[in-house]
Amino acid sequence: MTGIKRMNIVTKTGDQGLTSLIGGERRPKSDLRVEAYGALDELSSHLGFCLSLGLPQPFDKELEDIQRSLFAAAADLADPRPEGREYLQDAALKNLEDRLEPHLNRLPPQRGFILPGGSQAGAALHVARTVCRRAERVCQALSLRCQSCTPAERFSGKVLIYLNRLSDYLFAAARIVNSLAQTPEKEV
Repeated sequence: MTGIKRMNIVTKTGDQGLTSLIGGERRPKSDLRVEAYGALDELSSHLGFCLSLGLPQPFDKELEDIQRSLFAAAADLADPRPEGREYLQDAALKNLEDRLEPHLNRLPPQRGFILPGGSQAGAALHVARTVCRRAERVCQALSLRCQSCTPAERFSGKVLIYLNRLSDYLFAAARIVNSLAQTPEKEV
């Protein structure tokens, strides 16, 4: 493996509670920007867990694509530089919306609130949905804080739109997966 640079996992650069943003700026690990892209990382990990449960097609492929889009969205949040931004492309949002519509059309009628749960995969998707909603709230708080920031400090509004659509997608996916597993939903 000559010529391939190995990433160093243990750098010790965060031992004092600071981390680097894209571009090298150091911030406290408790910074709202770091919290926001960390929430997307957590969401991606939950999606990885969902994938480990053997989701039916097309969810297996779709969730992996979503993980890649979340990585791009996290880069948007981690890069406060004015140049070279907008990692999350319009195509990712359109792709998610295009996938969501047919899933919504497959859902049985909903008469009330649905208790999260069902099959193991359906329950895991519900957990991912709630993590997505929390990530959206953290990003919204960052967006509000950034309104008084310099234009360079702001991030693409696509991130918030993407997370909002993604939580809808995950809700639909959980319901469909539960239906395919012949696990009845419990309503309140």
